[in-house]
Amino acid sequence: MSFFVKRAFHISSASWLLLCVMDSSAMSQDAAAPSSTTPLPEITVTAPSPIVRRRAVVPSRTPVRVARTAPGRNRERAPQAQPAPAAAAPQQGVLPIVTDQFATVTVVPNDEIRRDGTAQLGDLLFSKPGITGSTFAPGASSRPIIRGLDVNRVGIIENGNNAGGASDLGEDHFVPVDPLATNQVEVIRGPAALRYGSTSIGGIVSATNNRIPDALPVCTAAPFQTYGLPAKAPLAGAQAPACTTVETRTAISSVDRGVDGGILLDTGGGNFAFHADAYGRKASDYSIPSYPYLFDPTKPFNGRQPNSAMQADGASIGGSYIFQGGFIGAAITQNDTLYRIPGIDGADHQTRIDGHQTKFTAKGEYRPDAAAIDAVRFWAAATDYHHNEIGLADPADPATVGIRQKFTNKEQEGRLEVQMMPFNARFAAVTTAFGLQAGHQELTAPSPDDPGSPINGLWDPNRNNRVAGYVFNELKFSETTKAQIAGRIERVNLSGMTPAFIPDVFDLTVDPGAIGPATQRNLHFTPKSASVGLLQNLPYDLVASVTAQYVERAPKPAELFSRGGHDATATFDIGNPNLGIETAKSIEVGLRRAAGPLRFELTGYYTKFNGFIFRRLNGNTCDGSTACVDPADPAAPLDLKEAIYSQRDATFRGAEFQSQLDVGPLYGGIWGVEDQFDIVRATFTDGTNVPRIPPVRVGGGVYWRDTNWFARINLLHAFAQNDIAPIGETPTPGYNLLKAEVSYKTKLDPSWFGAREMIVGIVGNNLLNENIRNSVSYTKDEVLLPGIGVRAFANLKF
Repeated sequence: MSFFVKRAFHISSASWLLLCVMDSSAMSQDAAAPSSTTPLPEITVTAPSPIVRRRAVVPSRTPVRVARTAPGRNRERAPQAQPAPAAAAPQQGVLPIVTDQFATVTVVPNDEIRRDGTAQLGDLLFSKPGITGSTFAPGASSRPIIRGLDVNRVGIIENGNNAGGASDLGEDHFVPVDPLATNQVEVIRGPAALRYGSTSIGGIVSATNNRIPDALPVCTAAPFQTYGLPAKAPLAGAQAPACTTVETRTAISSVDRGVDGGILLDTGGGNFAFHADAYGRKASDYSIPSYPYLFDPTKPFNGRQPNSAMQADGASIGGSYIFQGGFIGAAITQNDTLYRIPGIDGADHQTRIDGHQTKFTAKGEYRPDAAAIDAVRFWAAATDYHHNEIGLADPADPATVGIRQKFTNKEQEGRLEVQMMPFNARFAAVTTAFGLQAGHQELTAPSPDDPGSPINGLWDPNRNNRVAGYVFNELKFSETTKAQIAGRIERVNLSGMTPAFIPDVFDLTVDPGAIGPATQRNLHFTPKSASVGLLQNLPYDLVASVTAQYVERAPKPAELFSRGGHDATATFDIGNPNLGIETAKSIEVGLRRAAGPLRFELTGYYTKFNGFIFRRLNGNTCDGSTACVDPADPAAPLDLKEAIYSQRDATFRGAEFQSQLDVGPLYGGIWGVEDQFDIVRATFTDGTNVPRIPPVRVGGGVYWRDTNWFARINLLHAFAQNDIAPIGETPTPGYNLLKAEVSYKTKLDPSWFGAREMIVGIVGNNLLNENIRNSVSYTKDEVLLPGIGVRAFANLKF
């Protein structure tokens, strides 16, 4: 802990000193700011809590009065909300700080997604404080990592439903949520993750779009701006006019000679709204600054990362019936991708993954005219996913190309929530929401050489059934003080086949010759979780929060039933059905400010894991089936590193900070400075390091913006990562990531060529052309992140 405190203080104390000095002067500049600038954006988040604050909560000192009427007579109702006037378009580049949630929420708004233009959520979030990406295959396969926690502790959802796919089963697997078809991304940490399950201890990454519309599209500023939810609904009995909007999103990039494009259509009238979108992207092997392989200097090199090309496309169609008090809708989505796996083995065998996902989703909301129930909401999804891992069996023989491994995931889930009306408990106004969630998942990964074998498949087959109930209570003591109390209980039933070489949970040795017949295992877990949080408004527009949570997580199928070679991690994975429930006890403290010229958020956290489950390397090596040898064996090392899923107590602690200061007016706009810092330190109880933890990072830059233009230059420095696991991990050098961007956003006269709004821009990435290796990536010693590149983009709204 002393290491963390000293290092964090050394790096951030100067920033804090500068911040305190500049804040007082910046406060006085509000009047000097150009009057032509538009307001700071209001940040709306959709994922954190089942309690949606759509109407004012009655203060605790005011009794809640419910008109009681005789049977058959109408209850007294609040007046219908009038359609809101069109809001001013927020300026680009304003740091979005969320202050009304009980833990840190990172928001990537639509404009930033358009400027960034990445193909994977892990790449989009790579530089955000406390977040990075796995970058197994940069641009094609990169999953978000939050505070050093990855696949089995970070959930990914799209429009409230599980994203599906197999990205949590292997780092080489893509995330089937493309930012090209996404309007906003939110990263949810802390107690709100209880809404989605105990496998989200690290947090939730939530992507939203309009594939299931919850309102009619907006075409003009005439009376019907939006239509559907009560806060936006037109007067009772009114009909909204027909309306159609179209948006195009296009870009080209130099580093990989890539091109991407998408089109989104929204239409509707009366009580119906429809959405359709289609997108596609294609990129060649990307350029890198130097030879990528640290430990093999013999491979050919042409200035590009070998075997890193990709292409992807997708489409979706959906619709909703919108009525006075809610909506109900559904959508069907298809995602397809074909991408190559960089690295020595991937390049030698020309490995690529051909993935396909078909997903049906539905959701709805109803706000009844009732004294007790405020809203009823539901989400449902069914996913059919499969991918083939294709490559050469013999690198010297092109005729041996074929399917080397196949993964399938058939998954169904549903969630129902009921939010109650606020009631006066005298000491506070209390709002309660109840939720019920259920799901079924069936995974297969048969042996490519013997599909019928119950031993040689990685974990084929296994089933996961779960049901859970949860409750959130929000207490409003006053306009400045709020609290939240939440709890969740789950029942998880897992079944799968496991061979007889499973180690004892306390004896982490494996006799390679002890592999016996496969055995059916049926395992049951009942994890329970709870959290409490406090939100306090302070002077100077500051908001402080403190949360504490106790979360139990049941092991996932791969941790229990794995029993074979895993090419993505170059490991021979051995699951352990004796694993118990993993427990995390954590506390998080935050201080945030979203208003005024100075916007910032500071977060510190401490998490104690009991029975932390991880993939433990023991120094042995194995072949692709059953033979393993230890380092003392005279036999030559085999291709795969033996990895046993194990449990040990661990401690994670860290801090995150980011700020943005509007210094003053310049050339009709505002210029300012920004900075960021994050650190996570993770150790086991014996002082050894948890594997694959991100490095300390610090960064900053300057920006200028007005109503239309936004320009920024930013440098992020990652320190060397030398706090590594004792076996199977190498140190990672530091790097400097320099980015610059300029964009222009404006309204257009539709009479020109039909477009109503345009945003165009150019972005430069890794402008120092640095060798960047990601310490959390399994392939970091063989894969460099892309070198210097420029991306140009254009988006039009019709």
